[in-house]
Amino acid sequence: MGIYVNPNNVTFQKCLNSPIYVDKSMLIAEINKIVNTEKCFVCVSRARRFGKSMAEDMLCAYFSKGCDSRELFADLKIAKDSSFEKYLNKLNVIKLDVNAVFSNRTPQEIESGINFQNRDIVPIFTKAIVQELQSEFPNARITGEESLADAILKIYAATGEQFAIIIDEYDVLIRERVADSVFNSYLAFLNAMFKNKNLAPAIALAYITGILPIVRDKVQSKLNMFDEYTMRDSWSLAEFVGFTADEVHDLCEKYSVDFEECKRWYDGYNINGIETYSPESIVSTIRRKYFQSYWTQTGSYEALQNYILMNFDGILDDVKTMIAGGRVHVNVDSYLNTMTDFHCKDDVFTYLVHLGYLAYNRDEQQCYIPNREVRDQWILSVRPSPDYKVLIELVDSSKQLMDSTIEGNSKAVADALNKAHEQICNNLNYNSEGTFQSVICLAYFYANLKYTIVKEFPAGKGVADVVMIPYVPNTPALIIELKRNACEKTALAQIQAKNYGDALEKYSGDLLFVGVNYDEKTKEHRCIIEKFQK
Repeated sequence: MGIYVNPNNVTFQKCLNSPIYVDKSMLIAEINKIVNTEKCFVCVSRARRFGKSMAEDMLCAYFSKGCDSRELFADLKIAKDSSFEKYLNKLNVIKLDVNAVFSNRTPQEIESGINFQNRDIVPIFTKAIVQELQSEFPNARITGEESLADAILKIYAATGEQFAIIIDEYDVLIRERVADSVFNSYLAFLNAMFKNKNLAPAIALAYITGILPIVRDKVQSKLNMFDEYTMRDSWSLAEFVGFTADEVHDLCEKYSVDFEECKRWYDGYNINGIETYSPESIVSTIRRKYFQSYWTQTGSYEALQNYILMNFDGILDDVKTMIAGGRVHVNVDSYLNTMTDFHCKDDVFTYLVHLGYLAYNRDEQQCYIPNREVRDQWILSVRPSPDYKVLIELVDSSKQLMDSTIEGNSKAVADALNKAHEQICNNLNYNSEGTFQSVICLAYFYANLKYTIVKEFPAGKGVADVVMIPYVPNTPALIIELKRNACEKTALAQIQAKNYGDALEKYSGDLLFVGVNYDEKTKEHRCIIEKFQK
């Protein structure tokens, strides 16, 4: 048992001891399918606080020869799986946390003021791991001067022992933008470990994790044997990193937390058809019995701000659309997974998908802000910027618009929509129905605090343009119909004629029918509001 080589299971035991634990042990069954196959190379990239490290601790506890974990897994799902015995504590594990090595400086290094970005950490962790291998395998004749790859080769040649290589934060040197010499040294290490055909029989599993997928310009050719599981596409592993909707529902029932409110705050990531939640947000909410932004507190909003303020064509308009609840098309294939090669807004948005600040719909090839927790962070990020001054003014004035609508003040509503339209649209004509809806939703931004807002809502004999369903008691529901170059009364008549109100059959409170017309000649909105009680 060592620090790096064949670690014990204490870290995973602490996970099991936690007040709130969700059983993700069936990940082991999925990984067991690929151990000792050509597909034994796995790279899992996830946003921070999505459970990457816990999964690694569990895999170490399962595979490591440095402990006996049978009792540890006895009450978990994997214990009943047919593959449980196959590799239980039967592989030599090398576990490396690259960020821990990168961040840990000796007193001498601190005193000398050495720059982190110029500090080659490969010799540091290589020496420490090889020394442990010397102690663990005395008959392999390791001198201590070998590279890690050569040391493992010697062990395999002498003993036939196989290894599981588990690396956490493999991408930290990319994210920290280290000097080229440091990065090239690390790249050479990865190449020697995973591209070496002579070493392949000795490696039964390679499991690496990070925030970013594998860098495509320099690293991918070195690590092209890895299957990648990302925030965009995680196929068979989608349910194992992050909480699923069923898991969150069960936790909410167990601890008497409002599941619907959890969804409004923290839902929105849909990975391969699986609703995925940040474990940090759910656990913090359950422990504190209070809904607020938890996941975003683990990082600085400047990390978001620095990228959405990049001067790429169309990025400002797309950010406004997404803050309003809309979705924008994004080409996720151009981004090289680095921290420096941003050539267009698609690269920026793809990067933010990997960081968790955006969610991605693979079928529609669209990105969007997933939930209230993250939307609050976007507002915080754009608030200081003069480029978003108009947007913030709209957000700040949206409460008054909501109040005017509920009061039935149609003139005040029309005036507010005129202002919103003028401020948001580059020209005074809506270029599409989607733009019209987006401006309306942005003007009603405050409604997100009380309503579930749905565009194109199937209702009665047609589809309502915008429906706002309240989740706060004593708050009226809104059905908004939009027209161009027609009449606001026509919009209202359509709501009534097509029985849009029937779509809210389970809602028993007040309904507000709101008809809105935009006249392209006069460049003005007109509005009519009618109250109806079910």
